[in-house]
Amino acid sequence: LALNPWDVVLCISGTIISCENAIVVVVIFYTPAFRAPMFLLIGSLATADLLAGLGLILHFAFVYFIPSEAVSLLTVGLLVTSFTASVSSLLTITIDRYLSLYNALTYYSERTVTRTYIMLILTWGASICYGLLPIMGWNCLKEPSACSVVKPLTKNHLIILSVSFFMVFAVMLQLYVQICKIVCRHAHQIAVQRHFLASSHYVTTRKGIATLAVILGTFASCWLPFAIYCLLGDYSYPALYTYVTLLPATYNSMINPVIYAFRNQEIQKVLWTVCCGCFSSTMPFRSRSPSDV
Repeated sequence: LALNPWDVVLCISGTIISCENAIVVVVIFYTPAFRAPMFLLIGSLATADLLAGLGLILHFAFVYFIPSEAVSLLTVGLLVTSFTASVSSLLTITIDRYLSLYNALTYYSERTVTRTYIMLILTWGASICYGLLPIMGWNCLKEPSACSVVKPLTKNHLIILSVSFFMVFAVMLQLYVQICKIVCRHAHQIAVQRHFLASSHYVTTRKGIATLAVILGTFASCWLPFAIYCLLGDYSYPALYTYVTLLPATYNSMINPVIYAFRNQEIQKVLWTVCCGCFSSTMPFRSRSPSDV
């Protein structure tokens, strides 16, 4: 096959994604202090994005070096599973943040741990089911007219994935609106109790809302073009349109470690100690709420 520059760019993106998220997975896995629910959810997100990056690399390698329909189905199944798990993990993190603010007094309890494990099981269970569909026979290899803009996925399969994304996005939007209201209310109460100036209250509130806007805006700008194109596009459309909308979606997996992991002060401490050669997996950490992550 002639080398497609878009496939090369996707492969490079997959390499960067894999390296970034591998660091997060290793840090969380080898640090006993990172067993709190919020770190488990961040680890789930990093694992999903790591698999997505590896999937992009494997897809490039198998398409150009080991072309095979069976292998193609496996790599596409891996990509569907990993990207679905990535989006679902973002939803679970949003739910966890909301509950940490809404039920602040009861958040640090065994109930939260149980809820976290249930969310992880549902996230990965649903993602694996979505990814197995092409492998189990729901593909368009024998019926090209049923293909979607992402071969060998069928149009119906891609519609289900797109609708699921819009449902996740709608829930995240609603939760972040509620989080903004809680943040504003808490900032106002603190300002009143400590006799802060109105300007201080305004700055604190604006900073919190700006952070949430960056998180949700990044997610939307990366995934919305591809999700909309999956609904409106057809298998007869040029492959260029698929590449142009899919590439920003992969960038979300590249940005996630920066937003959800590398900004966390505890993870920063571990990374600095590793770089300095003085890593200690038992080093103490100050417990922080997920809303700070």
